[in-house]
This record gives sequence, structure tokens and C-alpha cells, in this order.
Amino acid sequence: MSPIAHTLVIGFLSFVALVVIIRLSGKRTLSKWNAFDFVITIALGSTLSTALITPTVSLAQSVVAFVLIVALQFVITFTSVRSKRVENLVKSRPTLLLYEGTLRQAAMARERVVAVEILAALREHGIADVESVHAVVLETDGTFSVIPDAGTSDSALAGVEGVPSR
Repeated sequence: MSPIAHTLVIGFLSFVALVVIIRLSGKRTLSKWNAFDFVITIALGSTLSTALITPTVSLAQSVVAFVLIVALQFVITFTSVRSKRVENLVKSRPTLLLYEGTLRQAAMARERVVAVEILAALREHGIADVESVHAVVLETDGTFSVIPDAGTSDSALAGVEGVPSR
């Protein structure tokens, strides 16, 4: 088979196999990305790329590699739900960047976030007054959660790094 024919045939079949495997693996594989999900996605893309351009890699090898990566992702996420140590190894914790209207400079520096990014998140949520904001949290997927009003407790901030004790 010519290299171009190989790329067309194996590429198409590998792509179909990857889509089927991802659909069978469940919603977790397609969730918002944290660092672990990013690595899985890169590994799947790299495997597909290798299948497309390397004539010595068979369709069976590509499918086995896809299944292996998705299976490892399943085992690690399954284990992380049941083990705090594994969860801490795989996932980061959300970080408090602004609390009761005050920017937390040390947390911002540690997370490499600048004030203009936090202000942009506030504007996206229709908030004009920084001092009226209860909290801004950098989530594990890199998004900002804005909590405009404290209510009666900080229960939504459970598990967030840097929340002061009340």
C-alpha cells in the first residue's frame, strides 16, 4: 500500500475507532480540562497522528493504544474518586484569588494571575464594584468562578485553597 493510501485508510479507520472509544468511555473523557485531562487528550492526539503518518503502525496497534490510554484514564479517575492521595496527585485544588473585595496577591502570584484577568471575570459577570464581591476562585480547569454575595456561609468555598476560617 502506498504511503498516501495508508494515511487515508488507516487515518479514517483510526479516527472512527477513536470516536467510538471516546463515546463508549463516557462523559468524563470529554469533561472540562484539568492538567490530567489535557495530558490524556494530547496522548490521544499523538497516537492518532502516529497512526496517520507512520506506515509501520497498524490499525490494530492504534486501536490498542487508544483503548490503553482511555482505560488508564478510567482507572486513574475511578481511583481518584475513592482515594484522596490519588486525587491530590492527579488534580489541583481551586484557589481563592479575591476574598471580600480584596485581591490575594500571594495566591495570584503563585497561580500566575494578574489583576486585569480577575477584573475581566467580574465584568463578564456584570459586576462593576470589586469591593462588593465576596470571592473569586480560580478553578482547576483554569476558569474563574465569581461569588458576588456571601449569604450566610462560605459552604460553596469548601475545598478551595486559601479560604480563611470564619
